[in-house]
Amino acid sequence: MPQTPSKELPRYGWRARLGMLLPSGNVAAEAQFNAILPSGVSLHTTRLKLTGSTDKELLAMTEGLEEGASLLADACVDLILFHCTGVTTWDAEMDRTLPARITAATKLPATATSRALLAAFEALEAKRIVMVSPYIEAINAREAAFFESNRIRMLKTVGLGIPAAKDMISVEPGEWYRLVQANKLPDADAYFISCTAVRSLEVIEDLERDLGKPVVTSNQAAAWHSLRTLGIRDSIPGFGRLMTLQ
Repeated sequence: MPQTPSKELPRYGWRARLGMLLPSGNVAAEAQFNAILPSGVSLHTTRLKLTGSTDKELLAMTEGLEEGASLLADACVDLILFHCTGVTTWDAEMDRTLPARITAATKLPATATSRALLAAFEALEAKRIVMVSPYIEAINAREAAFFESNRIRMLKTVGLGIPAAKDMISVEPGEWYRLVQANKLPDADAYFISCTAVRSLEVIEDLERDLGKPVVTSNQAAAWHSLRTLGIRDSIPGFGRLMTLQ
């Protein structure tokens, strides 16, 4: 007899609704968040224009922030996440002002990818990091400087030099596994696959098993941080050590 495929019930957010401001070219984050979020937590997204990697394009993403946040507020979300690693780690001021602007516009709690990553490294007691990314060198260097300013030592940063989100998503998950393995260091506390627009969620568990160290990704960390900020402390297996931490 043919098997009836299992169906996932709709998520209407009876526990919590998470709002996300996302780069317009990103087609990875929503799928990965929906894989992670537990029953009763729904995701609601508004896009802000960003498809490239120039300084002008990155900064332009912040221009429509208030309008985008107000649209999410119409959905009665409980928290708004500004979700772009490259923009939120631009500098310490961006890390502070983006959530503050969202809250001023909506009267709702807000956070950012940068804050999620700092919280993740702290929870994992990770002070020495190897970072791999799809980025061009300018973004890698700026991101490394942001973490160094927050007392996180970047032992090594490696980027693939890809400027466009549509090309970032084309990198196979196995390539991220191989890139991290090729850059492992004995004194690293954790490994970080940066960028919200890449398919890296699939390899976290394999890398942690083979490296014996925690692995953090932008989407995984932001999902974990958002849930904990919302007061939801489910231990979610299958996506790395971080997702089991309270």
